[in-house]
Amino acid sequence: MRILTISDNVLSQLEDGDYLRRSFADVTAIISCGDMPAPYLDFIATVLNRPLYYVRGNHDTDYEPGRPGGIDLHRQIVRLEGLGVVGIEGSIRYSRDPAQYTQLDMSSIVLSMLPRLLLYRAIYRKPIDIIVTHSPPQGIHDLPDYAHRGFKSFRVLLRVVEPRYLIHGHVDTNDRRKATFTRFHATDVININPVKVLDINSV
Repeated sequence: MRILTISDNVLSQLEDGDYLRRSFADVTAIISCGDMPAPYLDFIATVLNRPLYYVRGNHDTDYEPGRPGGIDLHRQIVRLEGLGVVGIEGSIRYSRDPAQYTQLDMSSIVLSMLPRLLLYRAIYRKPIDIIVTHSPPQGIHDLPDYAHRGFKSFRVLLRVVEPRYLIHGHVDTNDRRKATFTRFHATDVININPVKVLDINSV
């Protein structure tokens, strides 16, 4: 399965319908890791005629029901053609805008999700396949400035749940010397910002 993943930066080529159809006609779904304008997401999903899944980033302050159209993954487990996918929105709290959380807030969210994720593993006899977040785990792809620090509790989540992938945005990848792929415990952690096509089998 091929999944088009996007976050953080609007790319002019992804606003070109012909380019989208030429480049991504074979994707199964679109996943946004946040900080994406709702009209931009709706345009891409409409042109490709593929389902959209997303989490909010810290700059997604104008999302509302039905805008963007698609499935909000925050704290929700969905099945995508045999893959289990779950999401956690937001960044570290640095202002009063929505989709921002303290480390303690996020620890509480992660703790509340663990029973369902472990039950998923028992039912399907495998861990959840993909965790979709906006922010990275602390110490993996994050930055020293406060607004781009990762969440400590994501490291615990990965150790306990052992998903195949955690994909995130939030951190720009302009500096090619910075890592965008890290193996942590049993999980491939991938910074997909601004766009990446993931080839994932459903086994």
